Amino acid sequence: MSSPFVMGNTDSTLVSDDLPVFIEYGFDFQNECFIFENGKHKIITENDALKVWIWKTLQTERWRYRAYDNAYGIELEQFIGAYTNNTDSSTEIERYIQEALLINPYIKSIDNILATIDGDKLSYEITLTTTYGSMIAIN
Repeated sequence: MSSPFVMGNTDSTLVSDDLPVFIEYGFDFQNECFIFENGKHKIITENDALKVWIWKTLQTERWRYRAYDNAYGIELEQFIGAYTNNTDSSTEIERYIQEALLINPYIKSIDNILATIDGDKLSYEITLTTTYGSMIAIN
């Protein structure tokens, strides 16, 4: 199975735990497309790259795509149309978010998950600690 991480890092700089610098393709979250510069994918690193990885992980249903390892993705389809957006379902979804994100060795801990319920829409602000420091991801 393919790894969900961008491979071919030519930078030999290592961060803690002997991990290479995390790299990913730049992504425009507003338009949901990759960013290109001079006809090539823009490469980003560290926490900016982890934001892309987090977004893609939380958008990918686990076990659906053969291109990804079975540990990659999240199991959220079971909640669509089956549960109301309430505190109980948001707590269970938070558990799935933690499980999906903590497979990444660059993510050291999930410090806080703040759920916001607005009618039928459930959104999250995730505060986490990576090998590069603290960051906030919104999904």
